[in-house]
Amino acid sequence: MRVIDIQSTRFKTQFPEAWESPNFSPELSLVPKAQSNQPVGPLVAIFLCIFHGKHFLSEQLESIAQQSHKNWRLYVSDDGDCDESAAVINVFKDRFEEGRVTVVLGPKKGFVANFLSLTCNTSIEADYFAYSDQDDIWHTDKLEKSIKFLSNISEELPGLYCSRTVIVDKDNNDLGLSPLFLKTPSFANALVQNIGGGNTMVFNKQARHLAVQAGSEVPVITHDWWMYLLVSGSNGFIKYDPEPSLRYRQHGGNLVGCNITWFARFTRIYMLLMGRFKDYNERNIRSLWAAYHFLSPENQRLLDQFCELRNSNILKRIALFRKLKIYRQTVFGNIGLWVAVILNKL
Repeated sequence: MRVIDIQSTRFKTQFPEAWESPNFSPELSLVPKAQSNQPVGPLVAIFLCIFHGKHFLSEQLESIAQQSHKNWRLYVSDDGDCDESAAVINVFKDRFEEGRVTVVLGPKKGFVANFLSLTCNTSIEADYFAYSDQDDIWHTDKLEKSIKFLSNISEELPGLYCSRTVIVDKDNNDLGLSPLFLKTPSFANALVQNIGGGNTMVFNKQARHLAVQAGSEVPVITHDWWMYLLVSGSNGFIKYDPEPSLRYRQHGGNLVGCNITWFARFTRIYMLLMGRFKDYNERNIRSLWAAYHFLSPENQRLLDQFCELRNSNILKRIALFRKLKIYRQTVFGNIGLWVAVILNKL
C-alpha cells in the first residue's frame, strides 16, 4: 500500500479539485486505462473468394494485414476448396480478434457467383467494400488511396475505385504494367469493355446497393465488369487510378489473365470471330434488364439503341455505331469493335 500512498499524495498535490470530489477513488485513479486496439476510420468489408489457392494465399493475406488503413474485416467465401487453403485462412484468422475474419461456404457455381454471393449478402455491413483475389499482393496504401477518393463522394451516389496493376509472375518477378487507360470511364465504354480488375475495386454503399437490388443470380460474365456497368449506368462516380494498387500475379491457375501480350490480344480477336464477345454482350444485356430502372434516362436510351444496333442489318449497324459513340480504351480495341460491327459479332 505504500506505493499507493505515495502516488495518492502526488495526485492530491497535482489535482486538488479532483481529490476533493465525493466521487473520487484513489485506488481507481491508479489503475492504468486499457489501451484500445480498435481500428479507427471507415470500415471496409473485404470480399475474398478461395478455391485451390494455398500456394499464394499467405502473401495476399499478409498484404491485407499490412494495410495502412487498419479498419477492415475480411469475409472469405470457400467455394469447395480441397487444397488446404481453409487451413491457411484459419491460421490467419487466429491472429485477430473475434469477428475480424469470417469464413462462409460459397455457392459452388464458379468465381462470379461466389463474389456476387458475398456482395449481395446484406448481413455484411460496412462503409466500403473491396474485392480481393487469392493470389495477388496489395500495396500497403491500397485501401487508404481508394477511401480517400470515395470519401469525397456524396453517400447518395454510387462510387467505384479501380486501378492499374503491376503484372508479376508466379515468383513475384515484374513482367510489366497493365494497359494504361486514358479515356473517361462511362457507360458507353462499359457496354463493350471492363477497365477495372475486380482485384483493384473498392466501392461505396450505394454502389453495393445497386448490386444487391439486381441480385446474385444475374448471368454476368464477371463480377467486376458488372460493377462497372452498374455504377457507370447509374451515372455514379468512377475513379480509374493510373498508379497501380497491387501486384497482379500471373500463373497457370489464373481464371482470368491479363492483356499485355500480343498472344493475348490475338486470342481475343479469335474469341471475337468465334462469337464469344457477342455472347458476353448478350449476357450482360440480359443482366442489365434486371437493373434497368437504376440506369439514368440517357443510359436507358443508349442500352435500347445498343440492342437495336446488334439486331440490325449492316448499314444500320454502322450508322448506329457511329451515332452512339460506343468505345474501347485503345486504338487496337476500337479497331476490333469496328470488325465486330461489320461482321455482326457485337
